Amino acid sequence: MANKIGVLKIALALGLAICSSCSSTKTFSDEEGRVAVGATTFLNSIGAVSSVSRRGETIEGSIECVKYTGLRWLRCGFEDDAPLEDFLSLHREVGTVFSYGLLSGHSDIRRLLDDAEKLAQTDALLAIEGANEPNNWGISYEGEKGGGGDSWLPIAKLHRDLYAAVKNNAVLKDYPVWATCETGAQTDNTGLQFLTIPEGADSLLMPAGTKYADYANCHNYISHPSWQGLHDNQTWLSSDPGQSCPVDGLYGNFGQTWAKKFRGYTDDQLIDLPKVTTETGYHVKPGDSAVTEEIQARLYLNLYLSQFKRGWAYTAVYLLKTRQGEPEHEGFAFYTVDYQPRKAAHYLHNFTAILNDDKMVEIQGKLNYGIADQPETTHDLLLQKSNGHFMLVLWGERFASGGADNIRVDLGRARKNVRIFDPTIGTEAIGALKNVRSVEVSLTDHPMIIEIF
Repeated sequence: MANKIGVLKIALALGLAICSSCSSTKTFSDEEGRVAVGATTFLNSIGAVSSVSRRGETIEGSIECVKYTGLRWLRCGFEDDAPLEDFLSLHREVGTVFSYGLLSGHSDIRRLLDDAEKLAQTDALLAIEGANEPNNWGISYEGEKGGGGDSWLPIAKLHRDLYAAVKNNAVLKDYPVWATCETGAQTDNTGLQFLTIPEGADSLLMPAGTKYADYANCHNYISHPSWQGLHDNQTWLSSDPGQSCPVDGLYGNFGQTWAKKFRGYTDDQLIDLPKVTTETGYHVKPGDSAVTEEIQARLYLNLYLSQFKRGWAYTAVYLLKTRQGEPEHEGFAFYTVDYQPRKAAHYLHNFTAILNDDKMVEIQGKLNYGIADQPETTHDLLLQKSNGHFMLVLWGERFASGGADNIRVDLGRARKNVRIFDPTIGTEAIGALKNVRSVEVSLTDHPMIIEIF
């Protein structure tokens, strides 16, 4: 590894040295530049699915996993014997917050809110989530069976009542409610494809004005039976909020439902619709030469970036750790069933360590940068730390075609200090330069981070 890093440092230094001598006849003002997003805001979006201390997970193991990966939140829910104290312990030790929801088949709103209040009182609550995949896990509510192939009216009534209960609760009223997922599977048009049913919506079984949620919720896995294999722009396309999304995404659940084609939001509305992902990932199968643990680890870094850039406020990868009795799910997880970190855990550790910040940026800065002839497989996200340093994250998505995109980032004017990081190598900079106007980077299938200060 040392030799590899040394070669990269030399190559990068040579490439950037050429750029550092480039002259420009025009200096661009950062007042005209792009507005940065706080690094903490982005880091807070990075989550995973976990049972914390059940189904083969232990509280001690969860604490160590979250500490190492830098995950900021976990998607959880009450189960019959879920010890809430373990959630609070994880929050005290690491600062983890939780989306707390109705897990498969549960419909007990009172129990959900009682637990959520305890989490909220210790600042451990992120959001309240509705029923999990009612297409797969039907529920019974007020004596009516719903979901699956039955009517979805009981699901709609449950979420109407859940939303009202949260907003009328003195402790919980300011917390967001996340919608049920897989609304695209509705058998009848209950209007669950809306956060609030709008006036003028025709042929719905629930009235206009019915409020279900504050955020749309999807399980937009980055591979789908209708889109199998490895593709260029794998994570970018699966994060698409519109009709071009090739997986089970926002459009098929909140634009036009995939099962019965009930109309929801327009394409323009979907772009700005508040949205979260509570499950996503890529299943690595033994013997799969195309998607190895190495490729999966790179996909996961890109995934968090693509989701955030395309407007998803929070993203949870399925799964933090392989659950006991579910060995077939190990292909998704950051950790094996015996708590061994997989490649994805190591790369996420490096990534969050490089970007690490725990303070919000009060005044967002601007950076006037540009990428000439930006390839379609190259994407960028401008972040800023609370110390004022810009962190320009560039990521490549050449997963199928291979090769590299050699790009030049114009920094607008001479920048005093520039450092380059590659989270697939480690947490230390692989190159450092002074007084450069531009930077050349070779992008393949993972992020590179340019620190500017």
